Amino acid sequence: MNPYNRQDVLRILRIHPRQLRGWERSGLIAPTETYSFQDLVQLSKLRDLRAKRMSAAKISESVTAMRSVSGMSNPLVEAGTARRGSRLLFRHSGATMEPIARQFVFDFDAGAARNTTTFGSTVLDQVHREARANGLFLDAVRCEEAHKIAEATAIYGEILLLDPMHAPACINLGTIHYNQRQFLEAERLYRQATAVDPEYALAFFDLGNVLDELQHLPEAIEAYRSAIRLVPTYADAHYNLALAYERTGQRRKALRHWTAYLKLDNTGPWANHARGQQRKILDREKLTIVHRSSKPHARNIRRTAPALKLV
Repeated sequence: MNPYNRQDVLRILRIHPRQLRGWERSGLIAPTETYSFQDLVQLSKLRDLRAKRMSAAKISESVTAMRSVSGMSNPLVEAGTARRGSRLLFRHSGATMEPIARQFVFDFDAGAARNTTTFGSTVLDQVHREARANGLFLDAVRCEEAHKIAEATAIYGEILLLDPMHAPACINLGTIHYNQRQFLEAERLYRQATAVDPEYALAFFDLGNVLDELQHLPEAIEAYRSAIRLVPTYADAHYNLALAYERTGQRRKALRHWTAYLKLDNTGPWANHARGQQRKILDREKLTIVHRSSKPHARNIRRTAPALKLV
């Protein structure tokens, strides 16, 4: 398969250049201008872990420890991953390990049966399901990259039959429907992803986008706000939230998020648009104050008008 360039990676995984540079600085991925498919898998896992509010430092510490105890060169690609509290777990060869503590852990629901036979079969079934789902997920991504959208759609559907809790498959299948303007089905899948993983900022961002398309702006605003609560530095969520606030006439709230966006990304065409919108709102607010001051009893009106506050 042909290598991917940096812009391909940013487009496919929908990550911000600043985020990619941060992963490079922390040593989670080597700086490069071309990426293999395995690199995309690794970056996809990093994106999902960061969307769950796991710090780059904690991920890096866990990956380094897993390399040490397992001999793997790239644990994010060679093993399954899961978050438990502040810990990153790795699943490989039927076992689940917390590498920093160098401990194997039992990975089953508290309500599962405890006898030896049931425990063994439960863990084995879970490992097999996860391995199958992960293999199918990579197949689906390959189909998308080859523009075989019907095949990718079928594979994502198979994954969700196998594991309805597979949030990335919900997201990717939802995005296929979104791009086909099948917004109601996209909304259902994005909502499923947020229910499966309430700390998945990308799911709330995508839900906001489809609700915006459906003209459900109050709900879209809440979805974008949820994404930002989870990841305050989510630049694209600030940008889209600012647009939604403007469309509902809430200019001062929009100004707050245009300003937040520009702190995170101050170059390029999107930043230029954000800067222009910021300037328009500031100019309009200034004109409103001048207009009020020319009216009779303007002192009282000006005193009761709320001050512009960016918080």
